[in-house]
Amino acid sequence: MAKKNDSGFQSSAGLMRYFDTENEKGLRISPRAVVGLAIGLVVVVLLLNTLVPL
Repeated sequence: MAKKNDSGFQSSAGLMRYFDTENEKGLRISPRAVVGLAIGLVVVVLLLNTLVPL
């Protein structure tokens, strides 16, 4: 019986399947923290824009 090759089109296009690899050494940030940081940055920029107009 032939062996099933599950590499797909991405191997011929030179693309990586990122969802197949997990790196335990990388920085892990929760989605809530990312959204909170983005909202906080927007608030800081708006406050600086109103307090110190250029």
